[in-house]
Amino acid sequence: MEILKRTGFIVLLILASSLLQAQTSTVLQKAFKNSYTDENNKNYTAAINDISPYYSEGSYELNIRLGWLHYLNKNYNASQSYYARAAAAKPGSIEAKFGYVKPLSYLQSWDKVVEQYLAIIRIDPQNTQANYWLGVIYYNRKQYDNAIRCFKVVINLYPFDYDGNHMLAWACLLSNRKTDAQNYFTKALLIKPDDTSSLDGLNKSK
Repeated sequence: MEILKRTGFIVLLILASSLLQAQTSTVLQKAFKNSYTDENNKNYTAAINDISPYYSEGSYELNIRLGWLHYLNKNYNASQSYYARAAAAKPGSIEAKFGYVKPLSYLQSWDKVVEQYLAIIRIDPQNTQANYWLGVIYYNRKQYDNAIRCFKVVINLYPFDYDGNHMLAWACLLSNRKTDAQNYFTKALLIKPDDTSSLDGLNKSK
């Protein structure tokens, strides 16, 4: 008899827990719906306030949503904090890392931006967006060998991409690989004829 009572009690607990979870899910869905409406109306503070009462530090969904909304609201410090928590909650998330890059770029935290792009590439070595922008950072830092490696990933996947060929050409030229530079500038000019930058680079590589 005692066993039956305990079993019944456990069943009641499970049912109560399931009911509570369903109610919480419904409330959260409504909060997110209201938040999307306010975002569409460009009322970002209201969109944040719609979901903030339900915040949980371990929630990937709430952190990535708040990271985005604070970014739109130009509160980049808050945005990067929420994106960092989202990335920590789901370490394999490329989505969170790309989100994290946005406020970090505005804060000019370039070393942290590089960290995020490298983390993305470790997960997805052929990610063209991460490779291209990491290549741009390396290029601006005059680390041309690293830049060339990144840009080559882009053009191997997209051989007729102007940006990849153009940036690879300049990186090759500035690292004194003039023959390679000529080839890539020539390709860039097939994609974008009469492009001033590519014409300039081609003349300098001869």
